[in-house]
Amino acid sequence: MTNTHFRKPHSGSATPSRDGAHDAFLLLRTVFTVAPILFGLDKFAGLLTDWEQYLAPWINDIVPGTAHQAMLMVGVIEIVAGILVAVRPKIGGYVVALWLVGIIVNLVTMGEFYDVALRDFGLFVAALALARLASTHGTARATATGAGAAEVGR
Repeated sequence: MTNTHFRKPHSGSATPSRDGAHDAFLLLRTVFTVAPILFGLDKFAGLLTDWEQYLAPWINDIVPGTAHQAMLMVGVIEIVAGILVAVRPKIGGYVVALWLVGIIVNLVTMGEFYDVALRDFGLFVAALALARLASTHGTARATATGAGAAEVGR
């Protein structure tokens, strides 16, 4: 007969254990910070794709300048949205969600890129989840040493 020893998980970290919802909040905040900033930067670099192909003609007709200039403005907005998610995820989540609705409308009205629009719908739902999670998980928790909690997400 062998002895089975169950060991308590090591709790050497300075932060208290988190629940799955807090972990989900951190993952969503990270993704919705990094992705918009990278996509926004790529509007200037053009490494990932030809972004102008995704601009609906009717939108190109109403924005001033060329399609390329419109995409540069889109890039700036995406960078700002990513930064907003990083510093104010409760507000930033809703801003990104509304931005994704605009992208979805743009793509669907083109009569093309339905696959991208469907993917962006999933991202829209995730951005709403981020905003909701930020309401309860967007503030730093008190440290294990008893130091106060700092406001991060409101």
